[in-house]
Amino acid sequence: MKKRIKMFLPIILIMFIAAEIFIFWIPLFTSPDKSDAIVVLGCRMRGETPSAFLTARTEEAAELFKDGYGKYIIVSGGKGQGESISEAEGMKRILSSKGIDEDKIIMEDKSTNTAENIKFTSKIMKANNINSVVVVSNEFHLRRAEILCKRNKVSATYKGVFVKAYAANEIYGAIREIPGIIKDLIVR
Repeated sequence: MKKRIKMFLPIILIMFIAAEIFIFWIPLFTSPDKSDAIVVLGCRMRGETPSAFLTARTEEAAELFKDGYGKYIIVSGGKGQGESISEAEGMKRILSSKGIDEDKIIMEDKSTNTAENIKFTSKIMKANNINSVVVVSNEFHLRRAEILCKRNKVSATYKGVFVKAYAANEIYGAIREIPGIIKDLIVR
């Protein structure tokens, strides 16, 4: 039994490393293009307080907007368990506090997961004649966003954030992302 474990452990380790390289390729080797809009993918709220990840994503979107990477910001995220307001509303509040005009913020507040974020956002894009976007999320989350954008025929480039103060959560997110990507590759 110990021989089998010793034999398979290096294989599993190599597969894990390959998966993480696959996940982090986008943030390491790509940069966003100027687009029609910026999309911020939702993340946890605690009551009415955005999580550190959601705050970082939204603040990055505000900077991209101010730098001319999009004419609008689409905030995508519904109201989950333990959330007093939708993630989209939480992001809208952050953007407003950063001086972004509310008429430049488009809310998608029905989605409950990444697949729905992209699916519902693509409908908003069509309705508003938005042809290209910069998708903002944590670095570990961008590969899955890319897979789902391609599936939904969304023309996108990507910008990732890494929250150093929550590095352990970032690592956990990267590990957790592997089964999420596998699920999204299999389930249509």
